[in-house]
This record gives sequence, C-alpha cells and structure tokens, in this order.
Amino acid sequence: MRQAGELDESVLELTSQILGANPDFATLWNCRREVLQQLEAQKSPEELAALVKTELGFLESCLRVNPKSYGTWHHRCWLLSRLPEPNWARELELCARFLEVDERNFHCWDYRRFVATQAAVPPAEELAFTDSLITRNFSNYSSWHYRSCLLPQLHPQPDSGSQGRLPEDVLLKELELVQNAFFTDPNDQSAWFYHRWLLGRADPQDALRCLHVSRDEACLTVSFSRPILVGSGTETLLLMVDESPLAVEWRTPDGRTRPSHVWLCDLPAASLNDQLPQHTFRVIWTAGDAQKECVLLKGRQEGWCRDSATDEQLFRCELSVEKSTVLQSELESCKELQELEPENKWCLLTIILLMRALDPLLYEKETLQYFQTLKAVDPMRAAYLDDLRSKFLVENSVLKMEYAEVRVLHLGHKDLTVLCHLEQLLLVTHLDLSHNRLRALPPALAALRCLEVLQANDNTIESLDGVANLPRLRELSLCNNRLQQPTVLQPLVSCPKLVLLHLQGNPLCQAVGASEHLAELLPSINSILT
Repeated sequence: MRQAGELDESVLELTSQILGANPDFATLWNCRREVLQQLEAQKSPEELAALVKTELGFLESCLRVNPKSYGTWHHRCWLLSRLPEPNWARELELCARFLEVDERNFHCWDYRRFVATQAAVPPAEELAFTDSLITRNFSNYSSWHYRSCLLPQLHPQPDSGSQGRLPEDVLLKELELVQNAFFTDPNDQSAWFYHRWLLGRADPQDALRCLHVSRDEACLTVSFSRPILVGSGTETLLLMVDESPLAVEWRTPDGRTRPSHVWLCDLPAASLNDQLPQHTFRVIWTAGDAQKECVLLKGRQEGWCRDSATDEQLFRCELSVEKSTVLQSELESCKELQELEPENKWCLLTIILLMRALDPLLYEKETLQYFQTLKAVDPMRAAYLDDLRSKFLVENSVLKMEYAEVRVLHLGHKDLTVLCHLEQLLLVTHLDLSHNRLRALPPALAALRCLEVLQANDNTIESLDGVANLPRLRELSLCNNRLQQPTVLQPLVSCPKLVLLHLQGNPLCQAVGASEHLAELLPSINSILT
C-alpha cells in the first residue's frame, strides 16, 4: 500500500496492529507520519482533532508496552510539534506518571525537557521537580544532569561560558545535597559525576599560547589553546609583519592536514633581514577573536612570546579554582568518606582531582600514593590510571620548568606511559624521557621546533614516527629500547642537523651488517653508536 501511494486510515490500522505489540519499528512510524501528513490536507479541523486525539492515545498505549521506545517518544514529539495549540500541561502530567514508575527513564526525561521548553515552564519549577525525584532515589543520572542545565539558567554568571559556574551560596547548597547522595550510596556513579560538574571549570577562552620566530629556519610557529584546522572554509589566521599583512601557507609540524594545536609557516627573507633594528610579527586568529605579537631583534636568531602555564593555571585538571576554602572543605569530606569506604574508587579519584585543583605541586607526593591505592582497588582501569598519572606528572614537570625559567625538561624515571601537552613544549631545547614505559614517540613531538637534544633511553619504544621534521635536533639517544628493524629509523632522515645517534641495546643492532645498513639509510648522521 505504501509503494502504491495508498496512504489512508487503513494503513494506520494495519501499522497499529504491529506497533501495538512491538513499538520499536522505525519504518512503520515513518509510514504513519506519511499518512498523517496526507490526511492533514484532506480532513476538516474537527476530524483532524479527533484523529490526533486517537493517535495520542495509541502512543500512550505503546509507551505502556515499552516505556523506553525511541520511536514512540520521537513520534509524540513530531505530532505535538505540528499542532497549533498542543496541551502541554497534559504532556507534563504524562511525564510525571511515567517517571513515577521509573524515575531513571532517560527517554521520558528527554521528552520532559522538550515539553518544558515548548511550554516555557519556569526553570525554578523544573528544578523543584528534580528535587522530588532525587530525594526519592539519589541514583538518577537524568535528574542530576537536568539540574546542571537548570541551575546556570536560574543563576547566570557573567563570563562563565557554556558550562556556567554557580554563585558560591548556590554551590554550597548543591554540594551539601550531593554529599548526602554519595555518603548514602558511595558506589553510585551518578552523584560523583554531578559533583565533578559542580566543581568544574568553564571552557577556557580561545587563545594563542605561544608565538615563536626563527631566523635560521625562516619559520614562524604558533600554538593554540585547542586544536584547530587552518585552511579554506575552516579557521583563518592572519599574519602581520611590521604592521603589513603577509600571505603565507600554513601547515602542521607533522605535515598532516588535520586539527592541531600547533601551526607553522615559512617566512620570506625580506621579513627577516637584519638591516632594521627589529621586526614585529603578529598572528590574528579571527574565529577565536585572539592575537599574539612577538619581536625579533637585530642580531638575534629567534624571538618569542608565550603564556605561562603558571599564570594561566592551565593544568588545574577539569576542576575550577574556586575559593580554596570550598575545595579544601570538599577534600576533607572526601577523605572522611574514604576512611569509611577505603576501596571506593570514585572517592579516591575525586580526592586526586581536588588535590590537583588546590595545588598540584604541593600535593604531588600524596597524589601519587592515592594513584597506587586506586590502581589496587580498580585493576581493570590500571592502564587508564597510568596514563592519567603520566599526564599529571608531565603537567607538574612543565610547571617546575617554567618556575625555574629554563628550557630544559626532565621527565626521566617517572614511569610515564604516555606523553601529553607537547604543544606546551614549543621552546624546550633539551628533553629527557629516559627510564619510563613509553612504547612510541608520538607525531605530536614534531611540535618541539627548538629541540636540540632528546634522550629516551630505557623505554620500550618500537616506533619513531614522532621524531620527524625537528629542524634543530642534533643528538638523539635511544639505548635499550625495542627498535627491531632499521626501517623504523626512516623518520630521522627529515631531521637535517642530527649528527649523533645512540642505539646501543636495541634488537636492530644485533643484525649482521647493521652498522653498514644504518650508515646507508642515514648518510647525514656523522656518528651512529650501536
């Protein structure tokens, strides 16, 4: 009948027989919508109202068969969206009835948010509704989530971004509510997720983190607060040299056309001539409404301007820097709970995150102890926890480096499993990664445009994809890793200044004629030690 275009009420009757038994049949709901659209043009207003009333009743019966039917809730949204004067109060009552049966039915919660928006229900009323359901059962992801949407509407804060923060008096009330929840049932995740949101920080503003100009490489490099894609139809970067626009071709350090924190361009000789006392370079990120400027002085080979990780508090995890009294109070509460529930993984993780938010360096030793405990109680997530621990240790090391105002970063003997925040290391000249558990040097390493010496001894490295296009790299040490074949060293050909390579203790050194093969593969490297 559908193929023949016979879309009449008999099709509604036929499809209702199947949907009444099994509402999860998207094709038949689509068919009913086609019929209803056709009948809209044929029926009188009175007949159409009766048809809609019948359809709403049928939908309710389908929801009684399966209250979590995607197709049924979607069809109800579609139908009510087409009515000139829908009865939204009745729909709110319908939601209340179904949530009385199952307060965790997220399909019904989604529909309720749709109805509340259409009916312009005041956020305060909806917040009171979430109160009633959370009081009945703390384990209610949808209700907690709805609160995170409603509270910023009720208490808008200037400059809080899309993740709007809350005023302190409201925050304290919410913290008391959520503490009641996780002290009542510490193993339920929903309250811990809401707690994380309460202490969360707004999305950071778009910014250019660092701008670096090299006279030797005739190159300008810029790093951003988030990965962007530069090109036609995407993000636009404008380069001004001595207040005049300069057309350049932007590329990523690893040559891949994909979103990246770091972009660079070649500079013409005229913009770098040493006749003038200085040259001023300014990059304008139009979409991010941000810019940064640096000066290259006469006789200098490089110039830069960067945001400091210590000033910007870039590494305070996803928790905000609220008043320290609030965070300190939360930390003490979580430690009390942890004494009662020593193996509760959510409590342990929250303690770690609160310490990061309060003072990552002060709490570094204690944080590492909590990581050990957390791995013991949650062994299934050991690899994730190792990576998270590595991330925090890299952040701490970057902070220490910046406080010392040096360009040398020591990450050796830290049991790292992953490298992150490499876009923050644009100016680093010496990097020590020895005695860790790294299995690869990632492509993002190409962002280290100033790197001269890289030590990565005593890891489990099998791939060198990241050691490519490093214009200043002179010395590379890779002793006691798992490099199997000489071909894995191929990326090193793209490092023009590399003259010293340490490979002792790798499987590839044991092959017959290894030295000759390596000399042939890497002719520009003066000394290859095997």
